Amino acid sequence: MKQHEAVLLAMKQNGGYATLGQLYQTAPKIPGCAWGTKTPFATIRRIVQVNDEFFKVRPGLWALTSEKEKVLRLFSGETTQPKERDYSHYFFQGLVAEIGNLKGFQTFVPAQDKNRPYANQKLGDVTTLSKLHEFTYAEVLRKAQTIDVSWFNVRKYPNSFFEIEHSTDIYNSLLKFVELQDFRTGFYIVADSQRQAEFNDKMTLSSFASIKPFIKFWNYDSVLDFHAKATASNIAERALI
Repeated sequence: MKQHEAVLLAMKQNGGYATLGQLYQTAPKIPGCAWGTKTPFATIRRIVQVNDEFFKVRPGLWALTSEKEKVLRLFSGETTQPKERDYSHYFFQGLVAEIGNLKGFQTFVPAQDKNRPYANQKLGDVTTLSKLHEFTYAEVLRKAQTIDVSWFNVRKYPNSFFEIEHSTDIYNSLLKFVELQDFRTGFYIVADSQRQAEFNDKMTLSSFASIKPFIKFWNYDSVLDFHAKATASNIAERALI
């Protein structure tokens, strides 16, 4: 089997599309393909860039040309089908959870999201916690339990909280972060770069002055890039053990 065929098969197994990070994990493991290179990740990037069988959905996210209509419908959100309309939200929710895993954190998504689709899995399959750690008072925990992705350290305290804002109101997410401002943790709004201006505008409100130093905007393309780099680093570290 040729290398580009292995990448194609890995992408098919993932549902017709994949991040570079996902391809780094799966393509070199396809049986019957010899890579014979010390830089398989660079080879994978070149394959998706130069072969007509693949097209770029956005930087760091590639798909099969034969599945173009389906994939663009999933990631544009321009559909009347409820399962497809919110897919981008769940997809980036899963990526953020996976990045947390790669960085050695325990990860959590709300109970109502555990069965949501993420590639060929469910969100609950890529998180490590089935229950939120009881790190504070019950009334504050109730807010924390609704946050899209939470990372916890080994002491069972929150390291970072993430709200994925594909189409919903950023203001409501910021209100959740205000409730958690007494913890030494990072707060992230994850959204398309087109919503950066909206985020900046919200952060000028006096209501959010107390959390402004601790909150960041993380755009989708940066999430994809970080996921690819974290995956490559993790694979390289495991190879040295």
